[in-house]
Amino acid sequence: MSNSRVLIVDDEADIRELLSLTLQRMGLDTDCAGNEFEATQLMQKCSYDLCLTDMRLPDGDGLQLLEHVSSHYANTPVAVITAYGSAENAVAALKAGAFDYLAKPVSLNQLRAMVLSALKLPRSGQATRSDEKNGGNGGMPLLLGNSPVMQQARRMIDKLARSQAPIHISGESGSGKELAARLMHMKGPRNGAPFVPVNCGAIPENLMESEFFGYRKGAFTGAEQDKNGFFQAANGGTLFLDEVADLPMLMQVKLLRAIQEKRVRKVGSTSEENTDVRVISATHHNLADAVKDGKFRQDLYYRLNVIELKMPALRDMRADIPALAREILGRSATGHDTAKVHGISERAVAALQDYQFPGNVRELENILERAQALCAGDEIDVEDLQLSEAAVCDDAVAAGELSGLPLQEHLDHVEKMAILKALEQTRYNRTAAAKLLGITFRAMRYRMERLGIN
Repeated sequence: MSNSRVLIVDDEADIRELLSLTLQRMGLDTDCAGNEFEATQLMQKCSYDLCLTDMRLPDGDGLQLLEHVSSHYANTPVAVITAYGSAENAVAALKAGAFDYLAKPVSLNQLRAMVLSALKLPRSGQATRSDEKNGGNGGMPLLLGNSPVMQQARRMIDKLARSQAPIHISGESGSGKELAARLMHMKGPRNGAPFVPVNCGAIPENLMESEFFGYRKGAFTGAEQDKNGFFQAANGGTLFLDEVADLPMLMQVKLLRAIQEKRVRKVGSTSEENTDVRVISATHHNLADAVKDGKFRQDLYYRLNVIELKMPALRDMRADIPALAREILGRSATGHDTAKVHGISERAVAALQDYQFPGNVRELENILERAQALCAGDEIDVEDLQLSEAAVCDDAVAAGELSGLPLQEHLDHVEKMAILKALEQTRYNRTAAAKLLGITFRAMRYRMERLGIN
């Protein structure tokens, strides 16, 4: 950090001086500009590790400068200073790619914490601290799969890891929302600080405030000593609010204030304390619908949902199921009695690709763990999976009305028609037809043999 240089852009000389002196006392070199033009001129002459700019400039605004820096100096994070109470400007800046924001009057403690986080961001091609310690992926959990939707999710995670913007992760249960949040934390500048996951639906309503913000000794019966809450535990790191839609209205109000002001008050305390926490939230509910129904505050929704990351359902990445299944089997068999199971048959893989997976990857893990326990040989087969027929090809049932045939015959008929249609569209190229249907060639071949399609 000793050779780090920061560019300060503000049209008020006294604010430039205050910020510059504060950063110089941290051992940083600083340059100052009074407008956007001066800032761009300085950037042509010098490389900066951080740009700190006011949102209002005489010849433009902070968003224009942010766009310029993002386009020409992608490695330089930009933090913006907004007017007091201007939450809309802060959200607009974060959506535009700002690293973080500070509200006037600027808290010097918050400024120092923000600058330290920004300077920890890895440059292009530079490994993160956890990467260096662990030789490669830093022991990080992996989001496996090469389907387009999973590749897009991984690209978004890498991009969002470089920001301090509040992120909302949407997706079905079991689709990997907490894993995505952990990856954003571990790939970002806060990876040396705590990652604190909180299941908002599991906390009794009367304990919400004390669990989130902590309490002072004597604040209530049983409070025999001071205790920190989730915000204090995650200070300097990331607070992951899972199932945030389950928060009661009163707690939503208090959470909104804590996020906006970056300060919390312990139960029983007369003073507030600064917190340096990045908030990532998630839910399997539709938060926009909850706002419409009056169950979730709109202002909190806009603060949490600055940027949304959508985690794909497993049925939208069927081509990844074989690799996922083999990875899960290899991982779970290590060190267990189930190590005798060395693989999974093509028939079983094809059956898994037929399955709808309402519980997504978590359900896949449970199915394979059960199959390992039930498997009599060294390879899992269809019978070991014990898949529910009602959940196989659910979409096929919805594709047409029941025609008086037994359920399995009806499903076979719908599946056969879909395969024949795909074959016709691809001039009977089985590889292309499988791709069109979103399944592997092996799964296609298995289904054609089962359904008697020549």
